[in-house]
Amino acid sequence: MIASPVIDLSTIPAAQRAAVQALLEEVAALKDITKRQEHLIAELIHALHGKRSEKLSEDERQLAFEDLSIALAEVEAEKEARAAKADTGKTKPAPKRTIGNLPAALPRIEEVIEPASLICPCGCGVMHRIGEDRSERLDIVPAQLRIVVTVRPKYACRTCTDGVTQAPAPSHLIMGGLPTEASIAHVLVSKYADHLPLYRQSQILARAGLDLHRAVLADWVGKAAFHLKPVVDRLAEHLKRSGKLFMDETTAPVLDPGRGTTKTGYLWALARDDRPWRSEDPPGVVYFYAPGRAGENAETFLAGFDGILQIDGYTGYNRLTKPSRKGGAPVRVAHCWAHARRKLKEVFDRDGSEIAAEGLRRIAEIYAVEADIRGNLPSYRLSARQARTAALVAAFGDWLQAQRRKISAKSRLGEKLTYIHNHWDGLQTFLTDGRVEIDNNRVENLIRPIALSRKNALFAGHDEGGIAWGRIASLIETCKINGIEPFAYLKATLTAIATGHPQNRLDDLLPWNFKPSR
Repeated sequence: MIASPVIDLSTIPAAQRAAVQALLEEVAALKDITKRQEHLIAELIHALHGKRSEKLSEDERQLAFEDLSIALAEVEAEKEARAAKADTGKTKPAPKRTIGNLPAALPRIEEVIEPASLICPCGCGVMHRIGEDRSERLDIVPAQLRIVVTVRPKYACRTCTDGVTQAPAPSHLIMGGLPTEASIAHVLVSKYADHLPLYRQSQILARAGLDLHRAVLADWVGKAAFHLKPVVDRLAEHLKRSGKLFMDETTAPVLDPGRGTTKTGYLWALARDDRPWRSEDPPGVVYFYAPGRAGENAETFLAGFDGILQIDGYTGYNRLTKPSRKGGAPVRVAHCWAHARRKLKEVFDRDGSEIAAEGLRRIAEIYAVEADIRGNLPSYRLSARQARTAALVAAFGDWLQAQRRKISAKSRLGEKLTYIHNHWDGLQTFLTDGRVEIDNNRVENLIRPIALSRKNALFAGHDEGGIAWGRIASLIETCKINGIEPFAYLKATLTAIATGHPQNRLDDLLPWNFKPSR
């Protein structure tokens, strides 16, 4: 950077000295702003693509991105304010427009701003409208609370005494209760999609003048969970008819009143997402709660499923592959290459191991083929894997065994290589079936919302709370991966249940069959 010339103010006439001093201060300020901007951009790039970025969780990475973007916007605003101040009286550049990003379906409220006078300055009379300029801005109205008053008039004949006529009372999900089905849906979405615990929702409502204790909100959630159970059970039945599913589990801390602390429960995610090979089956996920991580829980949840199960390396799943499996024939497992890669990445990041680096390079070649064939039909994926990937996997297997003979099994790297070796058969399953993915990432992405709720709510209050958590989260997350707005779906579904939707037509209530009203 070229240094700014040093100016001796004493050589400048007194009348101009103040203006020059102000200009120098402005230049110095702009340099500081630019320097800060460059620093923030470098930090942003490092957070997204630097060596340490892989050590951050997705949530941590997004938080860093948000905070750095906020700081950059602040710098931009300061630069714009200084530029506007310096350009006083000059023609201002046209503002940035984002009209193209505003959805056409949103309601428009027009504010027409008329001139102070429509009389022609030359005295010709009233001016005529020849056109207009239009601009759009996004406005947000906070959640509006209102009371729905149901009035049922009574009618009687003045000439006879045959009785009184009145329309029957409409059915509600909570008969005699305060909430409409829309109110219940809002609480469910706020808790399980936006990760707002009930006590925080209660505080938000209190600011609007509505005193609803969280125990009242909990009553609404519990009743909704009960009525939605048949829909979730039906969703699980549909998923277990599939030929291939993903499964993963994550902790769900639950309060243990007897000990006054928390115990570790688990939410098991059973998911179908076959969009990478253009399946006509819609994606979906069901979360089952269990008080522990024992493999028998997975066996129970998977009763009736006999296809390929894509999983991580947790040994609790081993019982599913045995002839003694309860609830179905032994399943065939497909293990996750992302987990294998993660094991080597841990060693490389800690020790800079050349062996781990070589393993990562070989796995990257396998993933490169997957990137090329993503979105194609299973037959094409299978033929491409047999032609291009099979040799890479075989070479990786030979390399793996060669390294295991050189390295102590008790070393850090040796343990990671042993992990890959122990799951080698499952890591090759994707080579024999074009429907199988190379990794378990799709279900891991569906676990993330559970982790966010866990972070915000700290724990579930009871095992039963864990069951309700999994049940409602199943519908919300299935909505999200099918492009369905969860609030609209839950409102319509709860209303349908309240008005007596027949049990033999539960398929109509599944998220992927929801048709939003215009």
